[in-house]
Amino acid sequence: MPRQAKYATILYETCDHAARITLNRPEKRNAQSDELRAEMSQALERAGLDPDVHAVVITGAGDQAFSAGADIDEFPTRQLMDGVANKARRRPHETIRVLPKPVIAMVNGLALGGGCELVLAADLAVAADTARFGQPEIRVGVIPGCGATQVLPRLMGEKRAKEFIFSGRMMDAEEALRYGIVNKVVPLAELRDATDKMVSDLLRNSPAILKIAKMAVNKSLDLPLTVGMDYERELFAMCFGTADQKEGATAFFEKRMPEYTGR
Repeated sequence: MPRQAKYATILYETCDHAARITLNRPEKRNAQSDELRAEMSQALERAGLDPDVHAVVITGAGDQAFSAGADIDEFPTRQLMDGVANKARRRPHETIRVLPKPVIAMVNGLALGGGCELVLAADLAVAADTARFGQPEIRVGVIPGCGATQVLPRLMGEKRAKEFIFSGRMMDAEEALRYGIVNKVVPLAELRDATDKMVSDLLRNSPAILKIAKMAVNKSLDLPLTVGMDYERELFAMCFGTADQKEGATAFFEKRMPEYTGR
């Protein structure tokens, strides 16, 4: 049975070992107010602590926008020290990266600014063919502030990333697929089914080993190759200390589906 939690600006429910977080400000194209970001961080932390949740899906309400980014209505009153104060609070983009569970972005429309950066932060992403992506912050007097300047050069290359960020232009879903911003593009009518299938494929695997795999890949972006290889070796050895590794190996030899417990 689905379980829900009440929030003002997002919807949160869990079902079949997956949590779904829906940005729920369709009248504002799911723009991220300070309240929404705080609630999203709370919901992500809730999902991270829930032993029954093994994966998280993030999407936007309606079929027009995943998220149009930051709520610029809050920009005129924002000051330099606000950014300094916010440094002490983990933003949802950062929470996604450290969450010990895979996070999938289901991109149902516009993903601009902080919305595009949510997609970049997610471990996997499925996009509708109507989705559009952009980092238009330059046009309102700021730069991306939730990871785009760091992640996009790694995906697109330095010059393409600079052109994209400096111009503030948008790209369509197929271009986003070519640059590795999303994993799959499907017709809008098939988006939910395609995302559910991706989640189902993940849930066949051990939650404990998925956590270790996410740690290994994320760390690769921060370490020189030789150091990263050593770190991978340590995590590989860690797998053999889990009950799920034993269950996976036993199930393989017994030619049956494994029954993972996440330990």
